[in-house]
Amino acid sequence: MTEYYDPDTYPKEWNYLQTGTIIDQYMIERELAHGGFSSVYLARQLADQVQVAIKEYLPRKLAHRTWNNLVVANDEASLVFFKRGRALFFEEAKVLSTLKHPNIVEVTNFFQANDTVYMVMTYDYGVTLDKILSTKMLPVTEQFLLAVFNSLLAGLAHIHQHQFIHLDIKPTNILVRPGNDALLLDFGAIQSYPKTHLSKQSKVLTKGFSPLEQHDLNAQLGPWTDIYAVGASMRACLDCKTPIAATERVKQDPLVPAVKAFKRKFPEYLLAAIDWAMALHPQQRPQSVEQLQQALAGN
Repeated sequence: MTEYYDPDTYPKEWNYLQTGTIIDQYMIERELAHGGFSSVYLARQLADQVQVAIKEYLPRKLAHRTWNNLVVANDEASLVFFKRGRALFFEEAKVLSTLKHPNIVEVTNFFQANDTVYMVMTYDYGVTLDKILSTKMLPVTEQFLLAVFNSLLAGLAHIHQHQFIHLDIKPTNILVRPGNDALLLDFGAIQSYPKTHLSKQSKVLTKGFSPLEQHDLNAQLGPWTDIYAVGASMRACLDCKTPIAATERVKQDPLVPAVKAFKRKFPEYLLAAIDWAMALHPQQRPQSVEQLQQALAGN
């Protein structure tokens, strides 16, 4: 008989690894962030005390942590989905460990423990773009946009050159480091391409940032799919809010083009590049990172 687990009946601290917990060759210092499928911790390598970030697979709708830190499925029905997600998480770590670029989060190790999977990454100092926008920490200027997104596109080009697409670019996944240098985070939705279509289980959607074709299981995805998300992230910087969803735009597009909405604040070449990247139909967008980079250079 499987005991049903109700997460609301367990102490909140059981959801997270506690300060001082040792896993493999690392000691947990504190939680940095968490989402529906994972938590990220600041930790130290025991051998040299170097700080790292550790991402733990723990999908809270499917599994829970026991008193001795094992991660187990909530019930028999959840077990299949938990195991499949764990395997995908492990694949994400393997892929990321091969993608070395200054503007992509670097995975230095990955391992299995506590019946789940952990990904060890370099710890970078910075603030995610969504926090910069919500707190108005930095002014959004032409120089800021070009620095952040040209560095982001350099990392994205590297991903595409290795026949992968990110599929989850948005301000929460863009870390802005000193000098407005971007670091692309969270590769949980990464897919190889060309691929005919996505499976239902592997589809990741973020309202406002996912283009039309990402909502269609039979659509062909490619670099142009990530480019829409880059354009939407740039537009979010202008509006200081999430752009109108592609699925709403397709009916009767209420989104005022950037070249019209911000013509007194930013140069036309920059606004036109954002509008081009956010074209609703894939064939009407830049087809490669290089094309968008040229547009952002005013060419």
